[in-house]
Amino acid sequence: MNRYPFIVIEGLDGTGKTTLRKGLFRLFEGLFRITPLAALTTNFLDAAVAGDLVDGKYQPTEENEFRYLAALAADKQATARLIAASLPVRPVIVDRWLLSELGFFSVKHGRPPKETYAALTEGLGVVPALTLILDITPEAAMKRAAARSGDATRPDWDVLDIQARVRDVYQTVTEEPGAFPALGRVFRIDAAQDRATVLHTAWQALDQYGLLPELPGGTA
Repeated sequence: MNRYPFIVIEGLDGTGKTTLRKGLFRLFEGLFRITPLAALTTNFLDAAVAGDLVDGKYQPTEENEFRYLAALAADKQATARLIAASLPVRPVIVDRWLLSELGFFSVKHGRPPKETYAALTEGLGVVPALTLILDITPEAAMKRAAARSGDATRPDWDVLDIQARVRDVYQTVTEEPGAFPALGRVFRIDAAQDRATVLHTAWQALDQYGLLPELPGGTA
């Protein structure tokens, strides 16, 4: 390997994306003595579009749809530069990247995923080595999301009908990988399993695709 992997974790709210990201982070640190770069899909690295990012995500309207899409594209390009600069020295693990945006614009604005994909990937420059999709029924996802502490759910988004439609978009998009190459390899994990099994499955996938470095001391 001449660089470390760019890993994306996708899934409905409540599927365990944060838990998996933290688990992978600790494994890379503990086994390889490497501290990954961990990021969220929207990092506000382009300060000029921060206002449009907040408005478009939390108060989506027909009027701010195109501003939000342009803001996402600008922010992803800024994040992609950070990712590209990091990969020679450390893995990058991102909680949501492209697939979530395709779902959001399809459900909230009726925009075909291919149109959103084209707008977000033009000039992006980085492709995940692996996109891990944590798959679970919308009913189970909503039950988990509701059990989280704090103000973690949105009444206009974290509802069964919306999440079911988002899951449908995820499945449709990933069934046509040739049309969405910027997702990289896609690996689906049954998120209804316990956390340890999900983490083990994800780690096995990284190993399967040759994305793990050698252990310190040269042992593979």
